[in-house]
Amino acid sequence: QVELVESGGGSVQAGGSHRLSCEVSGFTYHKWCMGWFRQAPGKEREGVALISNDGSVSYPDSVTGRFTISRDNAKNTLYLRLNTLKPDDTAMYYCAANGAPCVHDCYSGSWCKDYIQRWSHWGQGTLVTVSN
Repeated sequence: QVELVESGGGSVQAGGSHRLSCEVSGFTYHKWCMGWFRQAPGKEREGVALISNDGSVSYPDSVTGRFTISRDNAKNTLYLRLNTLKPDDTAMYYCAANGAPCVHDCYSGSWCKDYIQRWSHWGQGTLVTVSN
C-alpha cells in the first residue's frame, strides 16, 4: 500500500525558514519522480518543486532561490526547505509521487495543470502559515 505522510508544517514569521518532510512507503521510492505542491485557500493546486530519480530538480519562478527540494533514498524521505518565506507562501503543502519521469519546468498553463492531476499518489498535506 502506497503511503505518503507529510510533516513539519506550522506557523512562521515572514522572512523565516522552515523544513517539510514526507516519509513514503509501499513503492520503489528511489525510482520515482517526486514533487511538492501547494494549495492556498481559493486557489488551484500548484507545483513548487520536482525532483527526478537522478536528482534533477526544477522550481517555478515564484520560489526559485528560496525553496530547495531534496530526497534521501536511504530513508525513503522527501524534503522541502523553505527560506525567505512570504505571506503568499501560506498554503497546504502536499508531497506526491509519479511513476513516470518528471516533466521539469512545467508549472503554468493548461497542460501543466492537467499534468498535476495525473500524479498517482498524494499525501494528506501539511499546513504552512506565514504571517507578517
